[in-house]
This record gives sequence, structure tokens and C-alpha cells, in this order.
Amino acid sequence: MARTTLKRAKDIKAVVAQWCEQQKNNTYNYKQVSHAIGVESGPKQRAVAMALAELSFDGDIIEVAPGKYKSPNRKTVTTGVFVRRSTGKNSVITDGDGECINVAERNSMHALNGDKVRISLAARRRGAELEAEVIEILERNDQVFIGTLEIDRRVGAFLTVDSKYLATDIIIPRNKLKGGERGDKAIVRITDWPENAKSPRGEVVDILGKTGENQAEMHAILAEFGLPYRYPKNVEDAANKIDAGITPEVVAEREDLRDVTTFTIDPRDAKDFDDAISFKRLSNGNFEIGVHIADVTYYVHADTIIDKEAFKRATSVYLVDRTIPMLPEHLCNGICSLRPNEDKLTFSCLFEMDNSGKVHKSRICRTVICSDRRFTYEEAQEIIETGSGEYADELHILNELAKILRKQRYDNGAVNFDRSEVRFEIDEDGTPLSIYFKEAKDANKLIEEFMLLANRAVAEFIGKVSGKKPKAFVYRVHEPPEPGKLNDLSIIAKSYGYRVKTSGSAKEINRSINKLLVDLKGKGEENFLSLLAIKSMSKAVYSTQNIGHYGLAFDFYTHFTSPIRRYPDMMVHRLLERYMAGKRSVNIEKLEEKCTHSTDMEILATNAERASIKYKQVEFMSERLGEIYEGTISGVTEWGLYVELTENKCEGLVPMRDLADDYYDLDEQNYCLIGRRHGHRYRLGDTVKVQVAKANLERKQLDFALIEKDGQPLDIKQDRERGHSVKKKGHGKEKKRSRNKR
Repeated sequence: MARTTLKRAKDIKAVVAQWCEQQKNNTYNYKQVSHAIGVESGPKQRAVAMALAELSFDGDIIEVAPGKYKSPNRKTVTTGVFVRRSTGKNSVITDGDGECINVAERNSMHALNGDKVRISLAARRRGAELEAEVIEILERNDQVFIGTLEIDRRVGAFLTVDSKYLATDIIIPRNKLKGGERGDKAIVRITDWPENAKSPRGEVVDILGKTGENQAEMHAILAEFGLPYRYPKNVEDAANKIDAGITPEVVAEREDLRDVTTFTIDPRDAKDFDDAISFKRLSNGNFEIGVHIADVTYYVHADTIIDKEAFKRATSVYLVDRTIPMLPEHLCNGICSLRPNEDKLTFSCLFEMDNSGKVHKSRICRTVICSDRRFTYEEAQEIIETGSGEYADELHILNELAKILRKQRYDNGAVNFDRSEVRFEIDEDGTPLSIYFKEAKDANKLIEEFMLLANRAVAEFIGKVSGKKPKAFVYRVHEPPEPGKLNDLSIIAKSYGYRVKTSGSAKEINRSINKLLVDLKGKGEENFLSLLAIKSMSKAVYSTQNIGHYGLAFDFYTHFTSPIRRYPDMMVHRLLERYMAGKRSVNIEKLEEKCTHSTDMEILATNAERASIKYKQVEFMSERLGEIYEGTISGVTEWGLYVELTENKCEGLVPMRDLADDYYDLDEQNYCLIGRRHGHRYRLGDTVKVQVAKANLERKQLDFALIEKDGQPLDIKQDRERGHSVKKKGHGKEKKRSRNKR
């Protein structure tokens, strides 16, 4: 397209729309469009960005990722994955281009979330949203729903669903209750949904316990994410038959390090010790540091029922009050766990290091060890700080070497995300008594650095070969941040007086992010800006394609150090043993499939952990209704303000309907709400006081009432009967918010 002189926003939008119509399957962002149409100034580039947002909002183009667009390539009939929402806003994500198309409930054929469907696209009037009609359900997604059983003599039995994917109850015939009673937390599968029926019919799969009981609710969270909450008896029986088998013949085939000073450092409630550190002074003045990892694959052979169950789970799951292990207890807490004063089989990385932290030599071997001491992080930290206690000299030297390794990482461009973790003090019934925060101290960081060193050494051993193609392997990879997200972070940070580089080398960009994180400490905007920095980063995944690890600034990285709780580490152990024996490379396509599965399961486990934390936070605050807390605005949306409490990090929503003193516009670019009449502004990072108004355990949601902002009392009417309007700035369309919807 020929460049032209553009003065007005509507001229820019017209040219942008015309340019977009000429694109085929290409994706583009506002900078690329600006360059293509000859727009160079900042204000006009912002107008281009706004034009793209409006075209996306109108359905003329598709936003395939934040800030990235493409032109639709539509057919009259196409296929996709159905997305059901309890709000009634159903849609289909089309195959190929990933376009999101609305589907009214009357046109859904009662498709369920995740079903593969064929749709017919309706003719669209200009300015109206594109809609589709489901004409065939091609493949049902196997899924279950969790909720509370209700039994009525007149109506019969039904499940009140705790799901964002279904707005209706599920009718259950009495012969399908599986012994369930009123008030039970149950898992139900839909068996039928007649065309003219408002509600589907189903059958009980399992009874978890009484709604509100801790065991039932934790199992419900696992079931919600499709994660197992019981271990198959046949797998446990198979594991229980395995003997440690550390015979003289087995020891003779390994390097015997049982006389070397060795210890573990783990959380105080840990039982599965899968890594240990050894320390040995060498005659040349250097140190031999050993990183010893439980040799799980010596006991768990490929394609056995134990291995198949471990692969299915792919990871241990850590909820607030329990661990759901990847391996049976006899293995994970027994013969594989590196417990003190017990001979154990290990896979080890041994490093010869000097006082400056330089690694002179390294080797990987199978070993047998005997841990001399089990430290908790707190015990090791006290010895590091006081300089006295068991193995004080060894811990001091290891800590100094770890600090050197850490500084080298940051100097090379690693990102320093050091956020505290929420923890709960819980009584024997699972009730949260208090909330505290776990911060990584030197003892934690000591272990982390040597685990990173071992993981990198193993990845380099396999992948860093000269003159030939490396063999297929499992890497832990991390892509650079998406430029649009990084640019958003830079703009928001600048509005608060901070600088984040968006161009230059990865090292320069990450140093500026690290400086931001340091400068934020103790500031009101610390939480949301640090969280925004994290969100600007890509997610680390498992892959056979090594692209390096951006966040750690490593060219080669893998996961080798936690085979008790991560299946990819077991894969790495097997590949390492295979290649050290000189065998040929494995099938890379099959290996990649396993990598993808492991990544997917890791995401589910993380989401389940977060859901359990959220549940306990809501449960904790449910006993504090009416109490007033100080917090900061942690999120700004068209349905209200999210506030995170300073004291305990619990987050709740101040609903838009409660901001009844004005009509508020959402300024997405500046992360704030602005009142139309009075100009009141609510911005990310603002300090506020809120009152705990409502705690909904079923939905894991807290509602707050706004009391004070930046020390000033607010005169806001709590008018819950009044509807409210909010408008996304720049989108030109008003979205009505009813009193009952968020």
C-alpha cells in the first residue's frame, strides 16, 4: 500500500482497515502496521493500535495473542472446539486460525466445553458480532462436573454444579446416585441432554464426602482439573514388591561415595528427599561438590504399570495441606528417598570447583551414597547465619560458591524473580488458622544454584556436541518475552517513573527488569508491577527442540534433579543412561509427545495448587466478614477492582455495581478506571481500605466493599439494586453490567 499523509484518527482507521483486508494468513502488530502505512509519530502509532483494537472488537480482524492480529479466513462451514460458559457466552475456537466465534445457547445443540463441533457461520450485519450455529457434534470431550447433591421428593435428585462451564443443574435418576445423599460433594458425568430440555441428565461417578469438609473440597479441586486423588491399588501393590536391592554386586558397578560428607536440605515437612549435596576437599586446594539425585529409574522400569501411572500423572501435585505423589509412597518416601544413614542408589554430577566458583572438571556417574544429616531449610539457614553447628564449614563454603554462581547468572542476563510464597497454618481438620509467607533465604538459594548447575551440566553433556547432530533429548526451554507484552510493561513502568528496556540484547533487557524489581521493593506498586513483569515472560516448557532458557540465561538446560516428583526427570535419567552406554538416539517425535504431555500436566497441577490456595484464603476470610483491611489495587477490569490485602495477600473483588457514585470507563492502556462526571480514578497500585463483604467458598471468590483510598474516606453508596454501566475506553461500545453478573 502506498504511504499517505494521515491526520485524523478516522483516516488512520480507514487505512488500517484497508491494509488488513489485503493480508492473508499473516499476523501483525501495531508497529508493523504503522511502518507499512507510513505512520511514524508516537500519537499516530497509538491511533493505529486503537484502530486495530476497534477492528478486533467489531470482529473485522482476530486478536490471536495480546497485541497480535490477523485477518480472518472464513468459510461458511468449519470446525472447531466448543467453549461453554456458565454466563451463557458460549463460543467456538475454529480450527486453523483460532478465531473465537459466538454461539447462542439456542444454537449450541447442547455441546459441552471441549467438544469438537462443526459449525455454520451466520450472515453478519456490519458492526454486529459474528455468530455461528453448531450443526454437528463430531467428538465428545470426556469430562465430569463437581458439585453438591440435592434430593427433593417432588423434583428428584440433581447436582448443583460448581463450574464456570455449565449454568444449569444436572438431573440424576435415583438409580444413578451411587449411594449419594443430600449435601454430598459428588462427581457426575452427563449421560444425555435431550434437545428441548433445559437441563442435562447424568450419573454419579464418585462421592467425595460432605460439601464443606476439607477432604471433600481438596479432592474436588483435584477432580476439577482432571487430576487423580487416589492411587490405584494394583500400582501400589507392584511398588510394595520392590526391594532396595543394594547388594555388594550392585555397589561394585557404581562409584562408592558413602564415605564422603553428604547431606540433604529440604522443607521441614518433606518426606521425598530426591537430592543431596556432598562436599570433599581435594589435595590441590579445590573442592569436589557432588549433586546426587535419587536413581528412580533403577527401580521403575519403562512401560511397567508403575511407569505408566507415573507418566499419566507426570508430576506430583502440591495442595495447601497435602502432596499427591507421582510415585507410590513405598518408592517416593521409602527406598528412593535419600533418607539419612541409609545407603541409597543415585545418579550424580560431580564438580571440581575452586574458591572463585570456577568449574575445572565435571563428570556424570551412577553412585551409591549415604546421607550423614537431614537438614531443614530453617536449620541450615541458622547454621549459615551463626557460623556454628553441624557441618558449618561445609555449609559456609557451599553458600559462598552458590552466591558466586548466582551472581554469574545475573551478570549473564538471568531474570531475578524472587517472590514470597503463601503458606497456611492449618489445624487437624484442615481449617486455616493463619497465613504466612515463605521467602527464599540463603539455604534455599544454595540448593537451587547447585541444582541449576547439575541440570545445565547434563543438558550440555548431551546437547553441546561439535561436528555432529545431538541425540534426541528432553530440554527445559524458555522463549524470550513477546514484544507486545514487554512494551506494555515498559509503558506502565514508565508512568510510575521506572525504565524497562524493550530493545537491545537479552542481557540488557533483563538487567533493566532486574533493576525494576529491586527498585520496586517496599513500594505500593511493587506487587502489580512485579506480577506484570512475570506475565510479560513466556512460560517454560519441555521440548526436544533446544532454544535455550531465556529466564535463566542458559543455552542448555534440562530437568534432571527431581525424578521422584517429575516424569521428565525420569525421561532424562533413562536417556542419559542410554547415551552414556553408546546406544543410538530415540525417536524424537514420540519423545516430543511425552514432552507436550508433561507440560500440560504441569500446568494443570499448578492451577490446582493455586485453586487450593484460593479456597483456603476464602475460607480464612469467611470468618472475618465485616473486618477492615488495607490493600492495593491489583487488577482493574470492566466488572470491578481487584484488591490484594497487605496483611495476608488475599485478593477480592470490589464489584463495579458498588462504585455507584459515578459511571466508570476502563482505560485499559493505563490500567485504571476513570469516573465520567467527577473524574475519580482507580489505578493499579493505589492504596485502599476495604471491608470484607462476602465470601463464596463454592466459587472461591471474595467480595470487598471500598472504604478508603489513599487515606481519604470514600462517599460511595452501596446501592446493590442499581445496574451499572462500564465502557472500555476506545472501543466505542458500552457493556451493561447487571447486578447479578461479574
